Amino acid sequence: MTSGAADHDHAEHNHNHGHEHSEQGHGGHEHNHGANARQLTLALLLTGGFLIVEVAYAFISGSLALLSDAGHMLTDAAALGLSLLALRVGARPADARRTFGYRRAEVLAAAVNAGALFAVGIYVLVEAARRFAQPVEVQATPMLIVAVLGLTVNLISARILAGGQGESLNMRSAYLEVLGDLLGSVAVILGALLIRFTGWTWVDPLLGAGIGLWVLPRTWALLRASVNVLLEGVPRGLDLDALRAELRTLPGVDDVHDLHVWSVTGGVNNLTAHLVAPTAGDTLLREVEEVAARFGIAHSTVQIEGPDAHAGGGAALHP
Repeated sequence: MTSGAADHDHAEHNHNHGHEHSEQGHGGHEHNHGANARQLTLALLLTGGFLIVEVAYAFISGSLALLSDAGHMLTDAAALGLSLLALRVGARPADARRTFGYRRAEVLAAAVNAGALFAVGIYVLVEAARRFAQPVEVQATPMLIVAVLGLTVNLISARILAGGQGESLNMRSAYLEVLGDLLGSVAVILGALLIRFTGWTWVDPLLGAGIGLWVLPRTWALLRASVNVLLEGVPRGLDLDALRAELRTLPGVDDVHDLHVWSVTGGVNNLTAHLVAPTAGDTLLREVEEVAARFGIAHSTVQIEGPDAHAGGGAALHP
């Protein structure tokens, strides 16, 4: 990522530095962090407590749909634990080695969770195809009992996580894990009832495959979003050309180049840019802040350059 420091020797030129931090914003972040940690902890306790029962009965009943649901429950427990760990690590303040802090740990957790769930979905599809060719006897009663209990646990966990899933990729990955498992429990209940009253054992691999097909595209979307943050891509929904155009319309700005926008973590966007402006001052700085805020950018570092900037002049302004 380039910045003003990359293009000019800051030891030889004068610079104006202005930083504005919203205490309310920091307070809101801390409040959300604490709430998210509590939500993840409760969901982890519920999921982990039920995991042993479901895994055991998945093998006892011989149900692929229940095994698929147990697989999701297993990844749920691991994902929730990883998300909680990432949340704790992400709360650590910035230091000399991690100047942006550790918030990107949450994005790493989301990427790992999404990758694991994607692998489970692929496995279920492969196993479903095998069972269509070689049907397996399924015990409907234990399958039904465990699925109902699993549905109850998943409903509670999903309700707990629903409030925070729009705030970060990490929370959204945890919520998707539980939501996918909730759908799996519903499918297993339907399958158990059909098998019990009709004897159609082919319903089991069909439902297992259906769960996998529902989870895969949503997991893929989450994985893409996580990777985009890790690669410092332009945040989703942000029009870089429109941002550049608005910056160029600011009074006194002749040109905009080296414009970069990226996310440290979900919803925390940053901007760096060089503005060619023969006359620069605090007014321009405030106008840049206002434009950045309209595009959802929390922090911007702008280098103001005169006509002869590349010959050795310039000032770095940090809103």
